[in-house]
Amino acid sequence: MTIRHAEEKDIPGILGLLTQVLTVHHEIRPDLFKGNTTKYNERELRALLSLEDRPVFVYEDDSGKVRGYGFCVIQTHPADNILTDIKTLYIDDLCVDESFRGTGVGKAIYSHIVGFAKEIGCHNITLNVWEGNDRAKAFYDSLGFTPYKYGMEVLL
Repeated sequence: MTIRHAEEKDIPGILGLLTQVLTVHHEIRPDLFKGNTTKYNERELRALLSLEDRPVFVYEDDSGKVRGYGFCVIQTHPADNILTDIKTLYIDDLCVDESFRGTGVGKAIYSHIVGFAKEIGCHNITLNVWEGNDRAKAFYDSLGFTPYKYGMEVLL
């Protein structure tokens, strides 16, 4: 297994995983998430993979197939009126192929992301979990994540 920066050759595998993620979100919140689509298309992924402040890491198995990914965003707040100028690594999306969940792939991807964040001088790592995605919440709880803010809504 290898965890590395994603390349254009990984796009088909990433698209398959993006479909799995969207399915989970659509099942939890069909009022918000469309079914049978992905967060990014092939063209958008190609452009995203070239951005230095949005690293994407993939877990490649021994046969060369992408079995997981971590989409990240490096965030800073220079000259912000209220926020200190720390560097944060935001995990925009972390997915493991459904047939590989529970095998340590997610923890391996996360560990790689932590190493990267430390290497570039990040103060913290943040992410969001949708209410109702209990499996993801339990996973992040097991890694030591704690809430730092809440998003709330009222349906009309």
